[in-house]
Amino acid sequence: MPGTLYLCATPIGNLEDITLRVLRTLKEADIIAAEDTRNTLKLLNHYNIRTPMTSYHEYNKIDKAETLVARLSEGKNIALVTDAGTPGISDPGEEIVKKAYKAGIPVTSLPGACACITAITLSGLPARRFAFEAFLPASKKERKLIINSLKEETRTIIIYEAPHHLTNTLSELYNALGNRKITICRELTKLHETIQLHTLSSAVEYYNNNQPKGEYVLIIDGCSFSELETRKRETWQQISIAEHMDIYLSKGFSKKDSMKRVASDRGIPKHDVYKSLLSSEE
Repeated sequence: MPGTLYLCATPIGNLEDITLRVLRTLKEADIIAAEDTRNTLKLLNHYNIRTPMTSYHEYNKIDKAETLVARLSEGKNIALVTDAGTPGISDPGEEIVKKAYKAGIPVTSLPGACACITAITLSGLPARRFAFEAFLPASKKERKLIINSLKEETRTIIIYEAPHHLTNTLSELYNALGNRKITICRELTKLHETIQLHTLSSAVEYYNNNQPKGEYVLIIDGCSFSELETRKRETWQQISIAEHMDIYLSKGFSKKDSMKRVASDRGIPKHDVYKSLLSSEE
């Protein structure tokens, strides 16, 4: 019988934020696969856990996943842990999970701490719907594409950021998204945890005058539906009503349905569309 891959959530700061089930699993597993063995050793020493460790991180995730899946196939139970929080969330855990499923290995997740969930519950911003972006890409081109795609994101946005990139990231977000509300969570669950409620402009001003320290989670208000509708209508205003009609007619809509859609897109009565078309034909 194959072993089981256990995805074990570990503390994001405070070492007491760990479940009894995770502690038992870490003790009973044959191997602990850790993103950073030195970091995980502090946790294991705190709870007097002596289970052997091996490294599994971004730079060895392909080959090492194959090795670990082979051990699982032999009947070994492996506990996977990240540096902090839940494996598979913005870390290489997803790679070994895919390979384990492909090999018919049982996988289970032991829930616990997760920085993005902790941050959004503290943010004071809508939490029913959210978009998790993790760390923005290092590539300038890809980074710009993602930030621009957030302009019309109506869900609350969650971004992770390191202190040395924070000021630049806040400026990029302000330039692209405008003056949205933002909650900045720093050093979550740790001694110097701070939660700051800002607008993007005030956040840029604050961190231009105060050096960022620690790890950050940014919670940004989404684009409102009314703002989204206004933007769409402004876009349609850039073409004539006749051109707008041609778009729908070319897609096979009837003239009547096309007029309804044009009126809805532009936020005007259907009669105004009709009058405009008549004048353009004269």
